[in-house]
Amino acid sequence: MSNKFDALKSSDDSGEEETGSKDLQKAEKESLTPIDVPAGEHKLQYAYCLWFSRRSPGKQASVQNYDQNLKLIGRFASVEQFWALYSHLVRPSDLQSHSDFHLFKVGIKPMWEDEANQRGGKLILRLRKGLASRCWENLVLAMLGEQFMVGEEICGAVVSIRYQEDIISVWNKTASDSSTTARIRDTLRRVLNLPPNTILEYKTHNDSLKAWKTVPPLKS
Repeated sequence: MSNKFDALKSSDDSGEEETGSKDLQKAEKESLTPIDVPAGEHKLQYAYCLWFSRRSPGKQASVQNYDQNLKLIGRFASVEQFWALYSHLVRPSDLQSHSDFHLFKVGIKPMWEDEANQRGGKLILRLRKGLASRCWENLVLAMLGEQFMVGEEICGAVVSIRYQEDIISVWNKTASDSSTTARIRDTLRRVLNLPPNTILEYKTHNDSLKAWKTVPPLKS
């Protein structure tokens, strides 16, 4: 495979601003052209981009460096293209802390500010260590198989590897649509086979952005 997967192995911050910006520009350009699906392959209802990001522990988080840390890993529009990409990836549980995979529909950036996300929110599931890989795979397969049955409401999903826990989130377009968020919650419980007492928090992107802006600077 090409060296686009080096993003998963490198912890060096040098040049990340330039690389991240180029990746974002590249994805925006690619999203304007259809992904070719060869005859005989099983076309998905939507095409997807897979992104990777990693923030160095202790580095002050900001919207700007979040943008710069995003690296485009690949795109796919068929079942076969997905497995060709997925089979070469590091599993989430094997990633370093503060690493994230972002799987979003082509044309939607994994950022709160994206037009498709501005009025939306995310359903958040906090996991004890060791469960992220299985839960992420089951969630991804449910998304690609359109098991959530909410039309175009699903924007994407994120798995976040942290020091003491891991986090999975499902992003949707309309935070005010309570029936849709309830269906996403119920489907997530089913496809991940979650215990009845599992807490699933819903948070609007507006609330996330407000919380982000009020985080005090890290002490040097």
